[in-house]
Amino acid sequence: MAMLKLSFSIVNLALALSHITNIAVRAAHTTAVLSHTVTLPIAKRFNFTGSGKMLQHDQARARNLRARAEARATGAVLPPSSEAVNVPIESDLITYVANVGIGAPPTNYDLIVDTGSANTWVGSEQPYVVTSSSRQTPNSVAIEYGSGKTMMGIEYADMVTLGQGLTILGQSIGVASESTNFSPFDGVLGLGPSGLTIGTLSPDSTSSVMTVTENLYSQAVLSSEMVSIFFEPTTEGLSGELTFGGTDSTKFVGAITYAPITQRFPSSKYFGVDQAVRYGQTETLLIHNPGIFDVATNLVLLASDALLFYMSLIGGVFDEATQLYRITPAQYENLESMFFTINDVDFEFTANAQIWPRELNNLIGGSSEFVYLIIADIGTFSGSGMDIVNGMMFTERFYAVFDTANNRVGIANTRFTDNTGN
Repeated sequence: MAMLKLSFSIVNLALALSHITNIAVRAAHTTAVLSHTVTLPIAKRFNFTGSGKMLQHDQARARNLRARAEARATGAVLPPSSEAVNVPIESDLITYVANVGIGAPPTNYDLIVDTGSANTWVGSEQPYVVTSSSRQTPNSVAIEYGSGKTMMGIEYADMVTLGQGLTILGQSIGVASESTNFSPFDGVLGLGPSGLTIGTLSPDSTSSVMTVTENLYSQAVLSSEMVSIFFEPTTEGLSGELTFGGTDSTKFVGAITYAPITQRFPSSKYFGVDQAVRYGQTETLLIHNPGIFDVATNLVLLASDALLFYMSLIGGVFDEATQLYRITPAQYENLESMFFTINDVDFEFTANAQIWPRELNNLIGGSSEFVYLIIADIGTFSGSGMDIVNGMMFTERFYAVFDTANNRVGIANTRFTDNTGN
């Protein structure tokens, strides 16, 4: 009983610090760091019932990301989404998941990796298991993700185990009583900036929740407040990793280029940086526009005017069945690289990177006669403050570093940047 009370006391203290004195917790970080980095494998999963829905899902998510930022900026309540009506409720076509332990002893949950949100929660499929480390807080939790994705439930503080047995005490965990569009996964591992959690709790609607990344640093588990992501453009299985607390030099080639978080709203509320985009060496699509890195978006989204110019250059035709643009194999042979310029460094997005894997055309309701493009319309014109979404298919070609302590994003080439597997 005494040990149980001590465990509860530690959890209570960690939760109180995370909700009330986030700055003080960071300042209290000591040099007695347990590990320099924590590596967590992530697996790629396909949903074979999601054909033709990628664009609707990604556009709905982009609208929601914008709406959430605007609601936080004005103090307004984000209204219930109508996306569940407009977009049929289906799971994402492609999802990266991490296996995370919660509780003592831990129960393992498959959580969707998401850099566009910051709450971590469970209960969509496998029920939350209350253990000796669990403590319910007075808060309820409600999160709207777009495209019919919602979560409602209550908040617990609990122990989280990552990788090789490293633990976080008193991590805020949402426990879903209701959730839609997350099956067959158990919930979400939110890796975005902690400001994204403001307004997700009630009655404590004005406080932010410390994220997994922040708590790993503040509790001196790690030496740096950052997370790096490596994806591999392969079929299903373990094909990537999260590295908390630093970078994994075996996963990237050359130097990492860092860019500060953009000042332009609403991209400034996410992992957003200013970028220029061109097709080939001469055709400028976007000059210096804000865009966000969001691995829960499947495609690479561009502002409508930039997308239409790109399609006019390559001869892309909109395909009703897949809702993607398509070209012929002959046109693909002439497709040039795109270049995303970040902090004056060009990152080449090859012709092969711009297309959907041809062997998986049937998965999206496509035909073997065509080549389908993963560059798509964000749904708004340039100048909106979020003109690019560097989605999961972009991140599969590059190494991404999200450094929340220094408000910057890093990017580097990998051995898959020039991959021709599509």
